[in-house]
Amino acid sequence: MPKEGGLSTLEYHVLLSMAAGPLYGYAIKEAVEAESRGAVVPRAGSLYRLIARLISWGFVQEATPEGEVEPHPGRARRYYALTPEGRVALAHEAARLKGAALLAEKRLRIAGGRR
Repeated sequence: MPKEGGLSTLEYHVLLSMAAGPLYGYAIKEAVEAESRGAVVPRAGSLYRLIARLISWGFVQEATPEGEVEPHPGRARRYYALTPEGRVALAHEAARLKGAALLAEKRLRIAGGRR
């Protein structure tokens, strides 16, 4: 299970990338990079270890892709999707981050008024 402080940045972004539906590994990597505006760039080895950990926590499962899928010339792609538990974990992390951001904004307004 995740640490007491919440999900890591990479865990959060990987779960977030799958919120709209099943994705395969490289598509997850691309989504994480795009959604984080390049701040998070997962390497293949660490990404697949992370996906395995998320599966062991019950947050992610292997899935069948939605819609028509173009054939891949190499090995068959494995698709991954959020489980209901993964959606709950993602929602909790989003709420935790929102609370942290609101606290920071409040403190910055207070500090800004003390000039």
